[in-house]
Amino acid sequence: MIDIPKKTKERTMLVAINLKGVSKHLVDEHISELEELADTAGADTIFKIIQSRNRFDPAYYIGKGKAEELAQLVELNDIELVTFDDDLTSVQVRNLEKIFNRKIIDRSGLILDIFALRAKTKEAKTQVELAQLQYLLPRLTRAWTHLSKQYGGIGTKGPGETQIETDRRIIRTRISHLKEKLKKIELQRSTQSSNRKNHVRVSLAGYTNAGKSTLFNLLTKSDVFAEDKLFATLDSTTRTLDLNSSQKMLISDTVGFIRKLPPHLVASFKSTLNEVRDADIILHVIDMSHHFYEDHLKIVDDTLKEFGSKDKIEIKVFNKVDAVKDKSKIEFIRNTYKNSVIISAQKGINISKLNEMLIDAAECSFVEDEISIAIEKTKLVSQIHSLAEVISIKYDNGSVVLNIRTSEENKKRIKKLLGKDEKNIIEYKEEG
Repeated sequence: MIDIPKKTKERTMLVAINLKGVSKHLVDEHISELEELADTAGADTIFKIIQSRNRFDPAYYIGKGKAEELAQLVELNDIELVTFDDDLTSVQVRNLEKIFNRKIIDRSGLILDIFALRAKTKEAKTQVELAQLQYLLPRLTRAWTHLSKQYGGIGTKGPGETQIETDRRIIRTRISHLKEKLKKIELQRSTQSSNRKNHVRVSLAGYTNAGKSTLFNLLTKSDVFAEDKLFATLDSTTRTLDLNSSQKMLISDTVGFIRKLPPHLVASFKSTLNEVRDADIILHVIDMSHHFYEDHLKIVDDTLKEFGSKDKIEIKVFNKVDAVKDKSKIEFIRNTYKNSVIISAQKGINISKLNEMLIDAAECSFVEDEISIAIEKTKLVSQIHSLAEVISIKYDNGSVVLNIRTSEENKKRIKKLLGKDEKNIIEYKEEG
């Protein structure tokens, strides 16, 4: 993985654009979040600049004249880093570097820097390195322009290859290697997941810094790292959740979401985020004290839908009620969102209500069915064993009758499995 050495705090200027038709309050929120990201990465924000424009300048993002004006401000205030709120093209980065004569970084680059600092396990480091290289590949033109000459001399005759082409080839090879590595990790996770078929699986999801890890520690009596900064958690952690229920639960904490999260970063963390996809119950944690909590809620909901989680049992957990002064806001949330609970993980407020909702959801998430299969289709029986708890097996007139107990998610998978071989299915009878 690309090493990010520890360093003293750098002075940075933040730059954002308020496009025509976009609310000024929303842009203010975006640049405030960028300031939090900069602080998490270890930078001090000296100036926050918002420019109103009809569109992004394709060559300079903010326009050449504005860039030259800000370059003077950077020089006068000894600013080392200029951070932009949107992803920049390689052309924009190269042009801005020439004008500012300073390091230029965009939102995705800043998030990747934080991820590199936070990655602790082998899996997280692999995922971050893949995302870094995919981010770096199209931007090699600005970082390696001084190397883009063909070598001469003995052994270099023929079409030749520029240094930058060599670098790209090396990076593509490394990307391919990392993708294969992550496929193996995903296969291992899939095996672990199948071993948990008899347990209700709960997954915490939510916007970064919503309090997922604090809630996870409270529910499981664990000591997973939690901090009041963005992306405190990168690695998926799973623990047993004992709520005195007859059904054993496993709960997983996952990486937080954020607006404008780079698509290649989401793709890199697919194996980690599959914990959400494979869960029976999702606890969607929302920081209700945040001014834009509804925006955060929508971003997470949209991301969950991308992962095929829209039909899951979801409990919306509105956290940090102790930080809300406006009582009407609490009433609005209580009356607006179904299947939700208002808590404070930090203060332990209303956790018993959340536990009750989890127990009820767990009881609803498992069903019992009866399946009758042609006796010669033993392969189907073994596949069903991997997806469900087989309560009993009976043999009757050339068929195998299975009484099974499984989650709603695995029930759908079994139906799909049986649907592929309908001629060999004698009966599928639901009893739950």
